[in-house]
Amino acid sequence: QVHLVESGGGLVQAGGSLRLSCAASGREISAYNMAWFRQAPGKEREFVAVERYSGGVSSYADFVKGRFTMSTDNAKNTVYLQMNSLRPENTAVYYCATDRTTYRTFLSALRSNYDSWGQGTQVTVSS
Repeated sequence: QVHLVESGGGLVQAGGSLRLSCAASGREISAYNMAWFRQAPGKEREFVAVERYSGGVSSYADFVKGRFTMSTDNAKNTVYLQMNSLRPENTAVYYCATDRTTYRTFLSALRSNYDSWGQGTQVTVSS
């Protein structure tokens, strides 16, 4: 099973930017769709973004479209989430995850389709 480690979270003012990283080890991620989820206090973990294994094709939750961009560096076995124009409601712990199926063409937003998760990185946006 792949081991995922997120980093890059922190405290930022509203309107600011952060770049999250998710470094994978134990498995090449180039065969797997990779996703980002988030969990705010007292809420369910929810989908943020997913990128297809081949790269270049992504899907985003409506609340981040146009502000967040996901990318993958297969040479580093790392995925990124660039978050711009952050809002206080974006405050949450952000998790990356790998799809449980290789070469899935459908970009899933369902938690149940992901079987490896990192420990998460806290993002706090102040108003």
